[in-house]
Amino acid sequence: MAVPKKRTSKQRKLKRRTHQVLTPVVLTQCKKCNAKYRPHHVCPNCGTYGEKSVLFIKKD
Repeated sequence: MAVPKKRTSKQRKLKRRTHQVLTPVVLTQCKKCNAKYRPHHVCPNCGTYGEKSVLFIKKD
């Protein structure tokens, strides 16, 4: 089993992990009901995709 000869410094460790960052979720606003939803998905509030009504959402 390989054993490192030198200790890895904090700076080197942090440089290696710079790409491990969480990105915020991108949300767009629905043109019909102004609800926020993920782009290229059906609006969960009104059931539209773009200008077309795709799903029938039952309101209680």
